Amino acid sequence: MTADQVANPTERHVEHASPLRHRVRGRVLLLLCALYAILYFDRVNIATAGPHGLVGDLHLTSFEFGLATSAFALPYAVLQTFGGRAGDRFGARRALGVVAALCGLFTILTGLVTGLVMLLAVRFLLGLSEGAAFATATHAMAAWLPEDRRGFGQGVVHAASRLSNALAPLAVAGLISLPHVGWRGSFLVAGLTGVVWGVLWFGYFRDRPRDHPDVNRLELSELRSGADGAAVHRKPPWRKLARRLAPVTITDFCYGWVLWVYLTWMPSFFSSHFGLALGASSVFASVVLLGGVAGDWIGGSLSDTLLRRTNSLGRARKAGLLIGLTGSAVFILPVLFVHSLVGVTICLTVAFLFLELCNSPLWTIPMDVAPDHSGAASGLVNTGFGVAGVIAAPVFGLLAGQFGYSVALAFSAVLLVIGLVSVRFISTTQLIDLPDTPTPADREGEPA
Repeated sequence: MTADQVANPTERHVEHASPLRHRVRGRVLLLLCALYAILYFDRVNIATAGPHGLVGDLHLTSFEFGLATSAFALPYAVLQTFGGRAGDRFGARRALGVVAALCGLFTILTGLVTGLVMLLAVRFLLGLSEGAAFATATHAMAAWLPEDRRGFGQGVVHAASRLSNALAPLAVAGLISLPHVGWRGSFLVAGLTGVVWGVLWFGYFRDRPRDHPDVNRLELSELRSGADGAAVHRKPPWRKLARRLAPVTITDFCYGWVLWVYLTWMPSFFSSHFGLALGASSVFASVVLLGGVAGDWIGGSLSDTLLRRTNSLGRARKAGLLIGLTGSAVFILPVLFVHSLVGVTICLTVAFLFLELCNSPLWTIPMDVAPDHSGAASGLVNTGFGVAGVIAAPVFGLLAGQFGYSVALAFSAVLLVIGLVSVRFISTTQLIDLPDTPTPADREGEPA
């Protein structure tokens, strides 16, 4: 028996994968896939609209455009922990419904901006509203997915987000080229889909699986461990969570830096580095981002498969991180020396595939460590990703502008190595659910 099994109070019997077909949890997972796709489309459509209309119309410099993208990331980073706690406290049904509606509204308003200040304000509000989204979705998955399906669940929802990333350049480019639509109309279309999703989610989802009218006893019996999805009003063990998850947060920062570079700068990289027009740069950026779809899917499936075979959460969750960070760094390096468009595209695509092997473990570990407080725990971890987003876009743009893309990419590879070192200190054992300080109820019955 491994140390993970001894330390984790939940006994595992995971010889066979729990089914998703013919289960309500499968439909919940599909809804979450749609949410992740919508929110990531809202997040990255500015990357394509920027060099093809938005920057010119608003008279922005490259640095100002980088600031506009980081304006989203600042409140997104700050609100991660509190947003995740809000999801725990109020439940995923209400929280995600409100989040989707607000994100849709601020995406629509992005298409109405008239200058840099207004653009910064709207992107700030979009990041503020999206701050609770993925941590709250993790709270929902902790309740609805069995332990041996959590890796796959996180993998497939993020695969949907990467598919959205890959299609966004093509979709936005297509919308921009349409008469009477342009870059402003592309934001209107994206925003409306978020509002519609919020209405559908609130009507179908229930915080607790046992409260859903279509759930039967068999499906409930398959939910062997984790939170039950009910709103959690007690205070999370913040200090314990912060100490346990600090290495995961550092790893997430390093992973997040490189991901933000891909999401923000790929269309501009192909456009400026190889002199490609709108359509061609969008196609090559989409090809690179498609690698992430496979990476997320493989990473989630790999994690759950290793869990069933080894019964060790540590091995199951860390393997994807170790392989992913190493492979991504190795395949970024040739881009510094290869000058062929096809060669660079292949290297960046494979590097992104490896990078996305990390995504599912980074989101699954908080569910394993603190299932009752998975929103707050995943918010703590994703703070690293949010902080990376605040500084990655402008710093990468500054490095690329001063020294060229090769230096900027080399710096990103160094951060991947730092993330690789921090994986060594990650623990996946479940925390005992105790508050940081005793409450009055806890003190009752203590000897005088």
